[in-house]
Amino acid sequence: MDRNIAAKFIDYQVSCKDCCMANVCLPLGLSAVELDQLMKIIDRQSPMSRGEHLFQIGEPHKSLYAVRSGSIKVYIPTEGGEEQVHRFILPGELLGFDAIEGGKHTCAAVALETTSVCAFPYHRLEKLCHTFQGLDHELHRLFGKEIANEHDLLQLLAKKSAEARLASFLLDLSNRLKKRGFSEREFNLTMSRHDISNHLGLAVETVSRLFARFQNEGLLTVRRRHIQLQNMPEIKELFVNVSPTTSKRRIAPANRKGNIGGSYRLRKVKAAQV
Repeated sequence: MDRNIAAKFIDYQVSCKDCCMANVCLPLGLSAVELDQLMKIIDRQSPMSRGEHLFQIGEPHKSLYAVRSGSIKVYIPTEGGEEQVHRFILPGELLGFDAIEGGKHTCAAVALETTSVCAFPYHRLEKLCHTFQGLDHELHRLFGKEIANEHDLLQLLAKKSAEARLASFLLDLSNRLKKRGFSEREFNLTMSRHDISNHLGLAVETVSRLFARFQNEGLLTVRRRHIQLQNMPEIKELFVNVSPTTSKRRIAPANRKGNIGGSYRLRKVKAAQV
């Protein structure tokens, strides 16, 4: 994903049939006829720069969006001028469902890096769903997935310890990257420590200490924005077995050798290099 801007302008013109994210995006499971009709309504927008908003809270609902490259942070602004980070959207994932019911967006979406999206005008997408059963089924599947993601996050924040929350975040990111052809063990982050801690309902200092402790225990290595998961089974064990009442692990002081400061970018890593 470390391509220059000119390459990105060429990339956003590629059709759904040739898109590397077609197997995880809305076109998944569509027939050739359905895909051809869907391609006719897609608005392939110009790349957004880091910090540029795709939509703001209160704006009218126009489209569903699929990320082609880059990543997006979805958040809800608070009355105090802060943010409640809701989700991080990766290539092949959709957003914009929040505005379907009320006609206006209930959250905001901002690019974490140079990001390209495809827009599906919702009124035209709805008409196609009436005609093509496969497209209608696929859209309902995505609605269900959105609800399941909400449920999983609520369960995580309600019942899991700080260790389990961070382990879950790393495992989820690893799994999603793997499905998109990236390395599941080695990646560069695009969100800041503050965004991660906000999303997980933890203090920034807690997340920093946990990253340092995980490194000390050989679970991962952290080199600035670069993360390498060294012991996946142990990380999974943390998520499954650690709860707020049973955890006896002590959060160790931060290791100066490991630094997760700043932001991070996802990058493709060849399997031979992992």
